[in-house]
Amino acid sequence: MGKRDDLIAKYAEDLKDKCGMDPDMALLTKVTIGCGPAIYNADASTVAASQDGELETVKENFLKKKLGLAEGPELMDAINSVIETYGRSERNKYRAVIYYMLTKHFGKESVYG
Repeated sequence: MGKRDDLIAKYAEDLKDKCGMDPDMALLTKVTIGCGPAIYNADASTVAASQDGELETVKENFLKKKLGLAEGPELMDAINSVIETYGRSERNKYRAVIYYMLTKHFGKESVYG
């Protein structure tokens, strides 16, 4: 197994253990690939949930640009809901896991079809 496969396994474990979700491995793999080289960078692979600027970046670059969602209060509500599910106190909130949960939340799996 390559490094990406190891990371996908780690993300699946987080979804099961920390978020109480049974991950769709095909979708998780596509979301992880969609994150590009960021998954290999310690800083870029996680989301700093306590930083408003970071959450704004998730909203702009992922929800609006990637998933094609329109601006609205429900975008930030969804981000906060996903972070609550992951656990605010959880130190490493992996970007791929958050993007996966947001994709599921908005029913936008077809973007990765």
